[in-house]
Amino acid sequence: MAVPPSYSDLGKSARDVFNKGYGFGMVKLELKTKSSSGVEFTAAGSSNTDTGKASGSLETKYKVKDYGLTFTQKWNTDNTLGAEVSMEDQLAEGLKVALDTTFVPHTGKKSGKLKTSYKREYVNLGCNIDIDVSGPTIYGWAVLGYKGWLAGYQMAFDTAKSKLSQNNFALGYKAGDFQLHTNVNDGTEFGGSIYQKVNNKVETSVNLAWTAGSNNTRFGIATKYQLDEKTSIVAKVNNATLIGIGYTYALRPGVKLTLSGLIDGKNFNAGGHKVGLGFELEA
Repeated sequence: MAVPPSYSDLGKSARDVFNKGYGFGMVKLELKTKSSSGVEFTAAGSSNTDTGKASGSLETKYKVKDYGLTFTQKWNTDNTLGAEVSMEDQLAEGLKVALDTTFVPHTGKKSGKLKTSYKREYVNLGCNIDIDVSGPTIYGWAVLGYKGWLAGYQMAFDTAKSKLSQNNFALGYKAGDFQLHTNVNDGTEFGGSIYQKVNNKVETSVNLAWTAGSNNTRFGIATKYQLDEKTSIVAKVNNATLIGIGYTYALRPGVKLTLSGLIDGKNFNAGGHKVGLGFELEA
């Protein structure tokens, strides 16, 4: 088996069918470009159609491939500055080490995180440590894979309180066109998902979740249909009768338009339905 995914990527194919191609209640614009010197720029802006609040972000990334180094800088309209430097496959094959820092100028608040991950055949490990003088929080995860089977564990330990603040388990199976994922979070949140690629044009996904001690079970089904090279349609519905639809069309190479809508099936005549519009530009 190849390198298993990280813990956060377990069940990702199923989540993507539910999440990608939608943008309810938002108008979004994203621009990606790359300079001749190899610096990658990503600028994004969005406006909430309900509140009118606008937000934006800018990210630059530069890679020094000979040394496995990546430098990333971020800024957003909340006036938060971020910087990350990472090194991969230099200290050891499969090992990645990164230092991620943020700074808010108008409050003076600073934070940092040391990130490490190691991946080889059959195993994917990671450990992140918050840089906090009052007591760092240690995050760790491990995923083992063998013949399509995947088992993972994720934890967070608060050193200031000397206790686990997160304790999650996952089990899954991954074949060529089929994926099964189950998880238990903190012993109270249970979830599962199934993903299947029916053919080159159709993908489907089902998810199920419930909380211990509650009768509230959440269920949803989603699908994606690739009409042609330029056009795709997505749709989903859940047990609350919320119906989502999305339409994505490549106007030209590097220019993509996305239209989406969310319909409240239980309160159809009451209104409150949401629409979304997105543009993605890549040069």
